[in-house]
Amino acid sequence: MSEWNRSGDSQFSFGNTYSAPQVAVQKRKRRPLRALGIALFALTAALIGGVVGSTAFTLSYLSVSQPAPVVVNDTEQVNWVTGAASNAAPSVVTLAVESADGSGSGSGVALTEDGYVLTNAHVVTLGGLTQNPSITVQLWDGAVYPAKLIGYDSVYDLAVVKVQVAGLKPISFADSDQLNVGENVVAIGAPLGLASTVTEGIISALNRTIQVASAEVSENPGLQFWNGTGNAPISLQVIQTDAAINPGNSGGALVNSQGELIGINVAIATAGNGESGSIGVGFAIPSNTAFRIAQEIMDTGAATHGLLGAMVRDNTVEDSTFSTGAFVEKLTAGGAAEAAGVLPGDVVVKFAGQNVTSASDLTAMVRAEPAGASVEIEVIRDGARKTFQVKLGDASDLR
Repeated sequence: MSEWNRSGDSQFSFGNTYSAPQVAVQKRKRRPLRALGIALFALTAALIGGVVGSTAFTLSYLSVSQPAPVVVNDTEQVNWVTGAASNAAPSVVTLAVESADGSGSGSGVALTEDGYVLTNAHVVTLGGLTQNPSITVQLWDGAVYPAKLIGYDSVYDLAVVKVQVAGLKPISFADSDQLNVGENVVAIGAPLGLASTVTEGIISALNRTIQVASAEVSENPGLQFWNGTGNAPISLQVIQTDAAINPGNSGGALVNSQGELIGINVAIATAGNGESGSIGVGFAIPSNTAFRIAQEIMDTGAATHGLLGAMVRDNTVEDSTFSTGAFVEKLTAGGAAEAAGVLPGDVVVKFAGQNVTSASDLTAMVRAEPAGASVEIEVIRDGARKTFQVKLGDASDLR
């Protein structure tokens, strides 16, 4: 058995989460994880308020684009980028997705030798258009194989597919909790269908929260989807990087100088003119979060997410748009927050040791945790700081 390596809005209700659908939910033999590390990949998704859209690219273009190997003509001129790319590129694949509703492409990273690959949910669902895609995967050496969807998680826009091939090189994961702003990174993927493209940059910010449109497919009632008619926002905690990320990089790898995964690329910001392209502001789902969700999808076909049981809004400074925490407006009776001692009127300023500056921050942090996780939160009540231990509920209970 193969192992994989591990080295918006002013108000948001936790009672109205965008839960992951149960895709292919059957029990599988547990696949153990070996600690080595984790990395980042940036998704090119649609962001609320000026961050754009789909990573789809025509299959006709993809079909004529052969992956380029990491070419080294002068070994005396090799630098850290060459080394990182050489280590990670064989673990990065290109996905072609087709359905009756359209087609597109994206990137992915190999998790196991026997074919499990991690990518974005919006890649395999064509941005929420399909739940039954036809998927093929092209390896970095140009070989093409069919793949099937194991499951996807619309809360953190991640998915796992199984390629019908053995002998993949699993990506090595780095610990995204140990990253530093300014650290060198490399993004590897297939922007605009150009497989094995390498771009270099730094970590621009950590613990950034963004809002993106849900990759939920339209079969789920009660939600709007990013299909041009409405965007159901979800909050993601991400790594920000200035490494060039473009449509097609979605699901690909953001790696450190050793070629270890620190994140999965998920979104880019634009200058606001409606055109999609890199302006040096890209975002990736941290490897620790991606690792946990990928493992749960491999085990059961779906991932779990924490539930705080509180309706919160931004705690804005008077006569300002700045927020200094998440203001608790209402609690769910019997929910995790109420059971821990949180009260309406409290302002949450820390969650699991991380600063909370807005309602979307808290939302993203809670959803990054698995159901049942025990975390510490810090609130301000009547000018005094209080700390509570909270056992999170299960967001799937809201379905």
